[in-house]
Amino acid sequence: MLAPVTVHRLLGLVATLTALTVGGCAAASDTGSTADSPSPVQRLHAEVVGTAPHDTAAFTQGLEVSGGELVEGTGLVGRSYISARDLDTGVERVRVPLPDEMFGEGLTVAGDTVWQLTWQDHVAFARDRDTLAERSRVEYEGEGWGLCAQPDRLVMSDGSDTLTFRDPETFDPVGTVAVTLDGEPVEMLNELECTDDGLVYANVWQTSDIVRIDPDTGAVVAVIDASGLLTAEQQRGADVLNGIAALPGTDRFLITGKLYPLVFDVRFVS
Repeated sequence: MLAPVTVHRLLGLVATLTALTVGGCAAASDTGSTADSPSPVQRLHAEVVGTAPHDTAAFTQGLEVSGGELVEGTGLVGRSYISARDLDTGVERVRVPLPDEMFGEGLTVAGDTVWQLTWQDHVAFARDRDTLAERSRVEYEGEGWGLCAQPDRLVMSDGSDTLTFRDPETFDPVGTVAVTLDGEPVEMLNELECTDDGLVYANVWQTSDIVRIDPDTGAVVAVIDASGLLTAEQQRGADVLNGIAALPGTDRFLITGKLYPLVFDVRFVS
């Protein structure tokens, strides 16, 4: 069973692909820019350093490295869960299912709390970082897609071009920013990863692109092509790319996808 594709999502996907294509042409042709012009958007690709097995039944929605573990949240009604497994051995330490009627989405670790979104249930779970047990629930408006944590705020996506900033204790909204590439909106922002340099990485739903965002301005500063990771045979059983987790103390990331057979250890390089 796959998530339903809404008309809103399809329209947004067309707008996003147009922005990424137009932005690439603009960056490539901007040879006569002046010193006052914005820096050209970097065009990068994912260089594979290594791989690890991934559960092909996991409809990955959120991925994060924390305390030597890979914390993963999955979706689909009746099959959503959150788990933590040892980063080195891959051994799962704990798994907690969501209520059967809920569709899990992105997650992030903020101190001793794991926040986990739901897609259209308008509920975020606050969980104990160690046990992943539910502490409380908070309601929010709109859809929940991706989530990541900066030192003083959470960053949330809802499938549009807007990122919403939230209080890490209460989950209350404290601001928004519109994400653009060369002035055009970038919609379908999905799974998020906040990095120590203050930037935000986002999967663009139904594409193999990952965008690097300056969250203070909303400007996309790099587009990463993560296509071609799976063989044709592997891709037949997989869904879309989704899941980004920075590896602390390195320049590498773990990336995967819904129903992917592998997690890829990568660098984003030119």
